Amino acid sequence: MTSRTRLLTAGAVTAAVALAGAGVGIASAAADAPPLAFSLATPNVTAERYVYGDEVYLYLDLGVNVIAGKDPFEVRATRKSYADPIVAQQYVVKNGKRKAVALPAGMVTDWNGLKDFTTVTIKDASGAEVANYQTDFCPNDYSSTRTRRDAPADTPYPQGCNGYNPFNLGAVWGIQAGWNAGIASMPDKENFDLAAGTYTATVSLNQKYRDYFKIPADQATAKINLTVETVREDERGIETAKARVQAAKAGDDTSAKVAAAEHGEHAGQGNTALQVAAYDPAFRPPAKAPRAMKLSSLASGPRPDLRSLPAWGISMSEEDGKTFVNFGATVWNAGTSPLLVDGFRRTGTELMDAYQYFFDAKGKEVGSVAAGTMEWDAREGHRHWHFTDFAQYNLLGADKKLAVRSGKEAFCLANTDSVDYTIPNAKWRPGNTDLSSSCGQNTAVAVREVLDIGNGDTYTQDRPGQSFEVTDLPNGTYYIEVKANPSNKLTELSTSNNTALREIHLGGTPGARTLEVPSVHGLD
Repeated sequence: MTSRTRLLTAGAVTAAVALAGAGVGIASAAADAPPLAFSLATPNVTAERYVYGDEVYLYLDLGVNVIAGKDPFEVRATRKSYADPIVAQQYVVKNGKRKAVALPAGMVTDWNGLKDFTTVTIKDASGAEVANYQTDFCPNDYSSTRTRRDAPADTPYPQGCNGYNPFNLGAVWGIQAGWNAGIASMPDKENFDLAAGTYTATVSLNQKYRDYFKIPADQATAKINLTVETVREDERGIETAKARVQAAKAGDDTSAKVAAAEHGEHAGQGNTALQVAAYDPAFRPPAKAPRAMKLSSLASGPRPDLRSLPAWGISMSEEDGKTFVNFGATVWNAGTSPLLVDGFRRTGTELMDAYQYFFDAKGKEVGSVAAGTMEWDAREGHRHWHFTDFAQYNLLGADKKLAVRSGKEAFCLANTDSVDYTIPNAKWRPGNTDLSSSCGQNTAVAVREVLDIGNGDTYTQDRPGQSFEVTDLPNGTYYIEVKANPSNKLTELSTSNNTALREIHLGGTPGARTLEVPSVHGLD
């Protein structure tokens, strides 16, 4: 199966074809480039629709991009509280100075990027319109690269806009100077399809963005000759195609999404956690355990600050005659230092001694203290090392007393969510974002697990033993408690913000229970 929509060009695919004389190409010098350019990779695109039985998935990439000019394009979005709206500012350079300028109302309404950025119109060979829809724009493109020779070698900006967590607090979106970000080609709806054949697609920057970014009308529209071909797949191939289409719609890292196996634990960063044996050596600490130090012997300095978000994605399920409440839980680091925990294996056992490490204001390691243990989890769907003292999930009664405790008591730390990248020293491009990078394998002698500043670690609890069994609980009001650092074995700036409660209501009758989840200031 071809891995993605084919871009048919006579020259290099990476060279941007200028739109209406815009002059944006790989050889353009920064001084000649407009602040933002709307560019097209090729006027001829072939899309593939993957078919298996009654299942059809169209993968469409029209190859339209936004390219930043002399300066980076950067937007920061934040909200004071869950009761407040999201406010977005663009950071621009004027007269050599960087300043924040508020974006007009309506451009940013959620965490998915710029709202209704483009309009896509598709007509068939007879000229009849077969599709017309608007797409949002996420500047944090996973496939972003530099488009001219004099552009900076690296980009500092995050990957993905991560709009799925309702309790995000702040986001940073950007395109490095001279780099590109692809514009979404598909509508955000299920079962979008085009029959095999030839079409003309028109992608237009919507008027409010043309006006605000001062992009002339004749440089804000791209026309593409589109050919759609049908590809017959087997059962395995159609699942891969489905993952690719879903990732493309969400603006995720398509290659990681396709490689990911289904996993009942982590969710985040647009990636399902990878169940693979591979382990990034960069996250392997020295095999020898350090000498334990007293915390008092370490100079006061940066510390992590673990905070819990309200439980989200709450649902009810039935299995083997039992009723369960499923939920997602996120703990994030709002501190001044990453949480870094190294585990050192006790030879011949499936236990590691865990140590938390500390750093000074310049990032230099200054010491460590004992922080509990890590254990090998050999169960299907796990098969990695878990840190045992990170979080705890409880279901409390109306009186706030324990009713049910989740069986989830150990964790593999990974930066799955960008909760607030606007706080000082937030790590915009964390290295360990899935289980393959940070959780090790059974042959490991040591493991490093990290939760960086501004990032969260989300677990979805939808398995018996981890979700709450409520089969015999009486109807009434309950609270899902997400509690970070439950045994206070980790050292942080404050423990007063470690707990978050989310109210739920159980009703119905045995075998037909009901679940009501009140919103949090309109957030679900």
